[in-house]
Amino acid sequence: MCMNCGAGVSRRGFLTAAGVGAGMALAPVAFAEAAEGQTETKVITGHFEPGTPDFVYLPVQVPSGVSRISAVYSYDKPPVPAGTPGNSCDIGVFDARGTQLGGAGFRGWSGGFRDRFSISRSEATPGYLPGEVMPGTWNIVLGPYQIAPQGMDYRVEVTLTYGPPGPAYQPDYPPVKAAGRGRAWYRGDCHLHTVYSDGRRLPAEVAAGARDAKLDFITSTDHNTSSSHGVWGPLAGDDLLIMLGEEVTTRNGHWLALGVRPGQFIDWRYRSQDHDLPEFQREVHRSNGLCVAAHPYCPWIGCNFKFGYQDFDAVEVWNGPWTWDDDAAVSTWDGKLVEAVRGGGRWLPAMGNSDAHNPGNVIGLPQNVVLADELSRDAILDGIKAGRTWIAESSAVELSFAAAGPRGQSAGIGERLAVGKGDKVAVRLDVKGVPNGTVRLITDEGQLLQQSLPANGEGTVTWLTTPAAAAYVRAEVRHPQADGSAGAPALSPGLNFGAMAAMTNPIFLGRS
Repeated sequence: MCMNCGAGVSRRGFLTAAGVGAGMALAPVAFAEAAEGQTETKVITGHFEPGTPDFVYLPVQVPSGVSRISAVYSYDKPPVPAGTPGNSCDIGVFDARGTQLGGAGFRGWSGGFRDRFSISRSEATPGYLPGEVMPGTWNIVLGPYQIAPQGMDYRVEVTLTYGPPGPAYQPDYPPVKAAGRGRAWYRGDCHLHTVYSDGRRLPAEVAAGARDAKLDFITSTDHNTSSSHGVWGPLAGDDLLIMLGEEVTTRNGHWLALGVRPGQFIDWRYRSQDHDLPEFQREVHRSNGLCVAAHPYCPWIGCNFKFGYQDFDAVEVWNGPWTWDDDAAVSTWDGKLVEAVRGGGRWLPAMGNSDAHNPGNVIGLPQNVVLADELSRDAILDGIKAGRTWIAESSAVELSFAAAGPRGQSAGIGERLAVGKGDKVAVRLDVKGVPNGTVRLITDEGQLLQQSLPANGEGTVTWLTTPAAAAYVRAEVRHPQADGSAGAPALSPGLNFGAMAAMTNPIFLGRS
């Protein structure tokens, strides 16, 4: 059966912000009950004009006796002038429990990565949640985030299969603690994707890649879905802690929900002007998880971060191989450090992650090196939130950084050296693994020391200061400037350093 919805959007069915944010509803599609073993398919077509809301909901009335719901969608891609975005449309689904923001009805999301999904009690397409196909009104959600000037013609084919429900899906969640080495520095990557969103690696391949990179922990952060949470259990071990998370992919930027509860879903259907973000930050924090602003200067559509940093626990200043947008993120982050120390506000720790999606992306480039009491979810998250972390491009880079006062006091990364304003402070940085690199010591007054490393990449840098001269000190280790023909891009014209190899969170100097 083909149901042509004409203009495609029912203005009568506009869904308010109190319900599902900026969305509209299509006319409902009704199915009748059928005998066991039968299938029924209906096709819905329509047209979206430029300016269509972020999310358009197709209500599907599911009768009793359905064992599986499936959908296939497509849309046209007419030619557009150079530089003009063409058509792009995402897809997901909510079940009969409703589409309310943050509600229980979420059943899956695959963005634009897949053109179909299927859900039953026993199994589901990656990105979607297996479980009861309960009777009631389900909603297939379309997300036309780019519409060509000519508009977008779409087609959705919905199929119901009738029969017994089958056995229940049994998730296998990873443990929250691994063997570890007691209080130690642990390496991990907290931004990774699999086939459960838009990645091309299986979870087993991601776990193997993490072990190859000599990581101690990882976090699963598939876009806008918790569907992979239940597959990680067998892949964890005494040598690898696997934490659960989500990359919350809004139209105004992305953020990471780290260390969420097994199966916990964090909604993404809002923009900064909707003022809905704080509730979902609170939801993550109630689970003792962390909220991290992701790649704030990413140039892709919808990635540029528009929310500000209020109530975030960290910011991802380094995302994948070093590029210009990472330099911009570090610069902004450093400016906020200055604001914090001079205004007495809360400071925001920096972190770095690979955001690896595909086999060509290097897991652990970069990685966070976290000082934690043990290799557990809570201890690792505590270390990240406290800023007891530094960022490395790989396990080949080693670093230690500390400050000492005149009476034997000492402090490390993310800590405060509580000495008087005029007390002499000795800062020491030890580095390995960055041949011919450049060390930079940076304070609230800017860069105050620069020193080159030898060809073997190993060296020690010491510096004397006082809290009156430097409210904090942080370290960067950069590769030599490249000429752009090979290796790292030439990011700092006129200077003798280029791409980042390692960087630390600050050590604060003086009594607060």
